[in-house]
Amino acid sequence: MDTRRLQLLLALSRLGSMRAVAEAHHLTTSTVSQQIAALAKDAGVDLVEPAGRRVRLTPAGRRLSDHAVTILAAVDAARLDLDPVAEPAGTLRVGGFATGIRVSLLPILADFAVSHPRVDAIISEYEPVEAFRLLVDDDLDLALVYDYNLAPASPNPALDTVALWSTPWGLGVRTDATAGDTADLRNYADAAWIVNSRNTADEDAVRTLAALTGFTPRIAHQIDSLDLVEDLILAGYGVGLLPVNRPARHGVSVLRLAEPAVVMTAYAATRRGRESWAPLRLLLDGLRPSSDEQRDWPRPPC
Repeated sequence: MDTRRLQLLLALSRLGSMRAVAEAHHLTTSTVSQQIAALAKDAGVDLVEPAGRRVRLTPAGRRLSDHAVTILAAVDAARLDLDPVAEPAGTLRVGGFATGIRVSLLPILADFAVSHPRVDAIISEYEPVEAFRLLVDDDLDLALVYDYNLAPASPNPALDTVALWSTPWGLGVRTDATAGDTADLRNYADAAWIVNSRNTADEDAVRTLAALTGFTPRIAHQIDSLDLVEDLILAGYGVGLLPVNRPARHGVSVLRLAEPAVVMTAYAATRRGRESWAPLRLLLDGLRPSSDEQRDWPRPPC
């Protein structure tokens, strides 16, 4: 099979239209269509089917695009082995939670703009459950995700994860409603609790903490933004988990939790076997902490 045609099929799986592929590869839409048709003839199966005024990959087309990633990565690895100075190139589809993108990803991409100008990225914000699903469906190349020690994630076996950094979380309360710097959860048994709106991990951690303390939490609010969680705490609408090492705004205190502690860990997740693709390998190498690095809440926080 012609690797150029495989590249176009892979681009179609990612970009969603012949026109977008044509624009990305500086070709005409007709040329892209002809190349995909030629690839279908080589493969002996239909690779695309009509979808309204556009086309979409058939199940066979999706399977071949999945193989194309491995094939093209192997070709790229061979090219780099024969020509170590060859410049990696490609577009990375990265999704993840806001803090992971802001403090772990963006500085690396800023360096890439100088050191690897032919590596580009498309970035989207997702919570872990969403990101894991998109990775499995091959709609992302890399996901920045997180879990809590009291609510560990269970990624699909087709995925690999690498721990990046960890940070303790505490209980966010109004400063005028507390004394000391350690939370006694029994004092908040009747409080309204604020949890994440798009991920259940922190709610699971809250319920576990409460069960160990002897009460059932009243989950009242579901909020995605940490800033908005602080707004609700300041307005007296409840309490919720917040990072201990993230500076809180005036009027909000983050109390440390006694045993069991709540620790959030951030991960880079990829589909198994994909890390050999040069742009993705470079990004993973940049994200991985060195053995002597402190794995804690990065600066600046969200």
